[in-house]
Amino acid sequence: MYRTHNNGQLRAADINKEVTLAGWVQKTRDKGFMVWVDLRDRYGITQLIFDEERTSKEVIEKATKLGREFVIQVKGTVIERESKNPNMPTGDVEILVSELNILNESLTPPFTIEDETDGGEDLRMKYRYLDIRRKPVRENLIFRSKVAMAVRNYLSKEGFIEVETPYLIKSTPEGARDFVVPSRMNEGQFYALPQSPQTFKQLLMVGGLDKYFQIVKCFRDEDLRADRQPEFTQIDCEMAFVEQEDILNAFEGLTKHLLKEINGVEISEFPRMTYDDAMAKYGNDKPDIRFGMEFCPLTPQGGIFEPKGFGVFDTAELVVAINVEGCAEYSRKQIDALVDYVKRPQIGATGLIWVKYNADGTLKSSIDKFFGEETLKEWAEKCNAKIGDLMLIMAGEKNKTRTQLSALRMHLAEQLGLRKNDEFAPLWVVDFPLLEWDEETNRYHAMHHPFTSPKPGQLELLDTNPGEVKANAYDLVLNGNEIGGGSIRIHDKKTQALMFDYLGFTPEEAKAQFGFLMDAFQYGAPPHGGIAFGLDRLVAILGGQETIRDFIAFPKNNSGRDVMIDAPAPIDEKQLEELHLKVEIKK
Repeated sequence: MYRTHNNGQLRAADINKEVTLAGWVQKTRDKGFMVWVDLRDRYGITQLIFDEERTSKEVIEKATKLGREFVIQVKGTVIERESKNPNMPTGDVEILVSELNILNESLTPPFTIEDETDGGEDLRMKYRYLDIRRKPVRENLIFRSKVAMAVRNYLSKEGFIEVETPYLIKSTPEGARDFVVPSRMNEGQFYALPQSPQTFKQLLMVGGLDKYFQIVKCFRDEDLRADRQPEFTQIDCEMAFVEQEDILNAFEGLTKHLLKEINGVEISEFPRMTYDDAMAKYGNDKPDIRFGMEFCPLTPQGGIFEPKGFGVFDTAELVVAINVEGCAEYSRKQIDALVDYVKRPQIGATGLIWVKYNADGTLKSSIDKFFGEETLKEWAEKCNAKIGDLMLIMAGEKNKTRTQLSALRMHLAEQLGLRKNDEFAPLWVVDFPLLEWDEETNRYHAMHHPFTSPKPGQLELLDTNPGEVKANAYDLVLNGNEIGGGSIRIHDKKTQALMFDYLGFTPEEAKAQFGFLMDAFQYGAPPHGGIAFGLDRLVAILGGQETIRDFIAFPKNNSGRDVMIDAPAPIDEKQLEELHLKVEIKK
C-alpha cells in the first residue's frame, strides 16, 4: 500500500509506530548533516527527518535532491519531535525516515503552494490543479461537499426524491440567452443547455412525484459580472398539492438545518417583507437586514418636494435619506470620497447631500443656503437621527434614486464593518410584480418566468392594469444576497395560454415552444410550486464569503473563459461540416 496513515493523522500516542506516508513535498530544509521535509496531503502536514546517524547515506542523498511538489512515499518510525510546533496538529511528532521512494518529480510550481501565495488570480486559474493543493481552496471545496451532503440528507429525510433531468433540451425565447448545441443527426437543428430544469420538474409533478429535488448544473449565456459564472449549480426543488405557505415553511426548515449543521447557528425568525416595502425601505429586492440605515423619504412617495429654490429637490420625484449613526465627525475628505463613490459610472448619481448632527446639538448641511436649521431638525426627527449622526440625502427619479442610495448604503456598511460574516439574517421577500415592462421590446416580460401564477384573485387585473398584478412568487434572501427563489406555478392549460398571450406569444408560438407542457396540463396536473437555491452562492455565504468562484473547483474567468484548458476554442473544419455548420474561422 502507498500509505498506512495520512499526513494529518499522527499524534504523540503513535510514537514508535512503523508507518508509511505519501504526499507532496511542501518544503525542505537541508542542514548538511540533517534534512527536514514537510510532507503534505489534503489531511495535513507531517515533518520528516533524515539524520546521517540514523538514516542510510543512500536515503539522505535522495532527500537532498527533493524539490517542491515532488510526489514521494516514505517509510519510517514515529518519534517525538525535539522542537514541537503547537500550531500543527502533528506538531508533537516527526517521522525518522528509513526508506524514500520518489513517485514523481515536479517542475518548480509557478507560485508558492502556501495559504498565502505569491500567485495572482489569473495565474492561479491557469494552474487551478495546483491552486487546489493550497489549504484555503481545498477547504472551500470540502466545505461545498459538506453543504451539498447536508442538503441531500435533509431533503431525502423529508421525503423528496432526487431525479435527474436532461441536459440537452429545447431552446426557449424567455430569460437569458441559451447555450446551443448543434445536432449532427438532425441537420439544421439545435439542442439548448438548460437555464433551469423548470418545465421538467413541473412534468414530474404531473407524473405524481410530489416531492422532487436535484442538485443540478444550469447554463446561461449572458453578459458576465464579477461574480457570475456561465455554468452554475442549483438545488432545484418542486412540490405538489402545496400553497405558498407550504413552500416557505418547508425551505425555512432546510435553511435552519444548514445554518445549524454547517455553522452552529440557530435561527428562529424568518421575517417576511413585500417587494414594494423592500424597494421603499432599502432600494433593492434583496436587502441586508443585519444593520439599519433604512430609507427615510423626505417627501411623500411619488410626490414633489415643497419648492424652496433648490432645483435638485424642486424637480425630484423622490427625496430620500439614510441616517448613518455616529458618523457626524466625518471629515471633508471622507465625505468627498462618498460623493465620488456615488458619481462612479456604475452608480451614476450626480451628487450627494449631507447633514451633520453636531455634538453641540446644531445641524450643519451642504445646502445651508437653501434650508434653515428648523427644516434640518424636521428631517432629523423624521429619520430618527440623534447627536453624532450623519444624514445622507439623494434626490431624483424614484427608482433610479433608490438604486443609487441602496448602493451607498451597502458601501457604508462595508466601510463600517456592519456586514459581519458570522451573523446571519434570512428574509423572505414576497408579492413580486408578475410582469415587468421592457422598454427595448416595448412589451411586458415575466419577472420570474412565464409559468408563475398570479396571486389569487388578481388574474382579472391582467386586462386592465397588468403592471399592478402581483405574482405568487417569493425569494429567500440571506445577508443581502438572494440565495433562492421560486413560485407557485400555473397548472391549467387555459391560464397558461392566457399568460403566454399577455407575454406576446401567438398561439402558434406558444404551442411550438411549450405545447408539451400545456398538453400535460390536460391530464390532471396538480397544484404545485417550488424553489431553486443557488448552491454556489449559498455555500459562499455559509462559508463567510461572497465570491462564488472561490467555492467552484474549475471556475471560468470574468470573460467566461477557462484559461486552464483554453476554452472556448475553435473546432476542426471537419467537425463543423459534420454538424452542418458553415462558419468562417477567424485566423
